[in-house]
This record gives sequence, structure tokens and C-alpha cells, in this order.
Amino acid sequence: MKSSRALLLVAVAAAVAGLAAANFRDDCDIPWEPQNARFTGDGNGLSMSLVSNYSGCMLRTKKQYIYGTVSTLIQLVPGNSAGTVTTYYVSSVGDYHDEIDFEFLGNETGQPYTFHTNLFADGVGHKEMQFKPWFDPTSGFHNYTISWSPCMVVWYVDSVPIRVFRNYKANGVAYPTSRPMYAYSSIWAAEDWATQGGRVKTDWSKAPFVANYDNIQLDICECSGYGGCATGCSAVAAPYNGACQLSPSELGQMQWVQSKYMIYNYCVDPKNWANGQEPAECKLSQY
Repeated sequence: MKSSRALLLVAVAAAVAGLAAANFRDDCDIPWEPQNARFTGDGNGLSMSLVSNYSGCMLRTKKQYIYGTVSTLIQLVPGNSAGTVTTYYVSSVGDYHDEIDFEFLGNETGQPYTFHTNLFADGVGHKEMQFKPWFDPTSGFHNYTISWSPCMVVWYVDSVPIRVFRNYKANGVAYPTSRPMYAYSSIWAAEDWATQGGRVKTDWSKAPFVANYDNIQLDICECSGYGGCATGCSAVAAPYNGACQLSPSELGQMQWVQSKYMIYNYCVDPKNWANGQEPAECKLSQY
């Protein structure tokens, strides 16, 4: 079992190359239901359990940051995970918050997860895109990365970009630029909406539902305890060499994912547009 796990971690190690290693135990806190968290001996691995409708778990980094890349390996809840939500996201605190999400919506045994992505800026979200995975996210660890720079946000799965949200503040589109973020991981219950619109409920006889995390990586422009944030640090330019765009190969990968595995895009869903108006960013290039 140990050798299989080691091979899985080696296989995805390239996905986090160049990022700064952190440690779940030393670099993070468990502000919600810490009794449902278990660290590996070295602190590099973590399991979080959902044991009831009211008792899940949440982890948060000790450091806040403005711009950078956060990454981790996750093995999602196997089997019947209907009604469960496992997450990896970054968020500010307070009013008019900013947030960049990965949420993994569970499903019945044999049915695929939904990868739910969203972005909030100045407290406004409703920018959802959803995907079906092209692999089994429960059979081993896979890498999930959020890259946030002054020019764009990119969501990656195993080094493959699945979505871009560009900074179009000059065009009146809200974009996170000034509120420090923490990185979070959590597992919680949402059977009223998470699986097939709430039609399929959680089978609590299968609890606890366990998600496993490994190898958190933080390459961030961190904020000090005195209110200062290093927004000009090397982590800003590193992912794109200052080019503010995906490489041609990355663009091809993203277009492949979106053409084959995207199942929801807010830009083509008029019934969810505020005031019936197409969001401004949907008319602008995100590539």
C-alpha cells in the first residue's frame, strides 16, 4: 500500500514543481471541527472527515497573501459521496469578500463528480463553470492549483488549465486585487443542492466520508502581521514569465477540456444573469 501511494505522489510531483513546500500541521490551522482532522506523522498529509450533517472539517493557512499560486494533492471521497462537498479555495474575510473556488460535488456510486469553479470579487459571485473529470478523482491523488496574478486567475487540474478569468477592471468587471486571501480546504454537507440538484440525498450510514490531502505548496506574496502585503514579489511573475497569458500548449489543453468536459458555463445561461444582462466579461476574451 505504501509503495502504491508513493508512486502516485511521484507521478503528480511535476504538477507542483517550482512551488514552495509547506506543511499542513505547521503552516495551517483547523478552525472548524478539528477533531475530524488527522495529520500524517510528518504533517505533510491530512485527512478530513464529514461525520454528520453538522460536523465536517475546515483547514486554513496561517498566512494571508495577495497574488501567488497555491496547490495541493487531493483524493476525493470514494464510493457513494452524494450530498458531500470537498473544497480547495482561497478567500478574504470580511465584507465584500473575494474568493476563488474549487468545489468537488459528490455523487452516487458509479456516477462522476462535478468540479465546480467560481470567483467572487467585491462580494459578487455567480461566475460558475462546472466540469466532469476525465479521470477517477477517488482512486488516487491529483493536483489542484489556483494561480492568482494581477492579470488573471487560472484553475489547473494536474497541470492542465481548465479555466481562466482575466482582469478587466478597466472595463468595469470586478477582479480581486487588494484583499488578502487565506487558502482553505474543507468538507461539508450540502445534500439540499450538491448532487443532481438535491434529488439524491446523503446516505449517512456510509459516514464518515473522508477526503485525503497531501503536499500543500504555497508560492505566494505573503502579508505580514503588520498589515503589509508584498504584492510585487517574484511569485507574481513566475507562472507566466510576465507574459500574462497561457502558453500555446496550455491554451490547447484548456480548449480540449472545455470542449469535452465542461457541463455548465454562466456566460451562456441568461436566466442566471443579474438584471437579465450578459456579464461584461463574457463579451471579452479570457485567453
